[in-house]
Amino acid sequence: MTTTETGILSTARAQVLEDGVGLDEPQVLEVLRLPDEALDELLDLAHQVRMRWCGPEVEVEGIISLKTGGCPEDCHFCSQSGLFESPVRSAWLDVPSLVEAAKQTAKTGATEFCIVAAVRGPNERLMAQVAAGIAAIKDEVDINVACSLGMLTPEQVEQLAAMGVHRYNHNLETARSHFPHVVTTHTWEERWETLRLVREAGMEVCCGGILGMGESLEQRAEFAGQLASLTPDEVPLNFLNPRPGTPFGDLEPLDGRDALRAVAAFRLALPCTVLRFAGGREITLGDLGARQGLLGGINAVIVGNYLTTLGRPAESDIDLLGELQMPIKALNETL
Repeated sequence: MTTTETGILSTARAQVLEDGVGLDEPQVLEVLRLPDEALDELLDLAHQVRMRWCGPEVEVEGIISLKTGGCPEDCHFCSQSGLFESPVRSAWLDVPSLVEAAKQTAKTGATEFCIVAAVRGPNERLMAQVAAGIAAIKDEVDINVACSLGMLTPEQVEQLAAMGVHRYNHNLETARSHFPHVVTTHTWEERWETLRLVREAGMEVCCGGILGMGESLEQRAEFAGQLASLTPDEVPLNFLNPRPGTPFGDLEPLDGRDALRAVAAFRLALPCTVLRFAGGREITLGDLGARQGLLGGINAVIVGNYLTTLGRPAESDIDLLGELQMPIKALNETL
């Protein structure tokens, strides 16, 4: 412990690093309020927690959009909503393209390939396309398949589990108290119910959200606490990349220091969880931030492009992991 490490950092060192007990909501808020001069110590502590409770390995994932645009929901951050004047238009991807994307993802060393669709929830056509895609991928590619298809019925959850879906992503997006300012066409509780069904069906739960959507620090801490109570297997952390034509299109990107404070705070709240760098890190943190995040609690990355925005080249992230001597998690250790 350094001479300047006092208060919440000292508490976190004993509670989280030594005992593996995540910070609660008030404690996370203390972390989010730490001054800039404490940021390096905070990131170092978060990295130690990650190394002790998760190990040095980094899980790499690629994502692909099976159905893009034309979504009936009004998520204010999303250019895929059919309710906004954004440049994204509705499109479907065929099964051969899905298989090729999975192959290219596997070549990067990724263990996880996520099929995403911009929908409130899947209809019969989408479920059939997903089933065909998963079967074709499993025939040709050695990779885990995850899905993110919106809100599910109990029957759909069982169908996806039977298809061999390894992990299901459904983000709560933000704190429960802030959610009505982000989405009005469905509720936070509806999302939570899908996650409950997924857990009961035996699939891994992937649930995170987007930081920088006008939430207060108190709501950011609330969100971390709510995620911790869910005990997800993975938490993807996105940072708002304001999209033209959306209600949040004029918001300023999150300050990089605040983003890194949040990364560390979420690690200290979720010491044993896969914490994944996701969308928006390029505009919020840049290349230096990618390094600082991986040395500040992150232990998973999405490589390549996102659904409607460009990411870092996959090779850049893979090279950075090699430089930091962080091994990529092997497939047979995730099954």
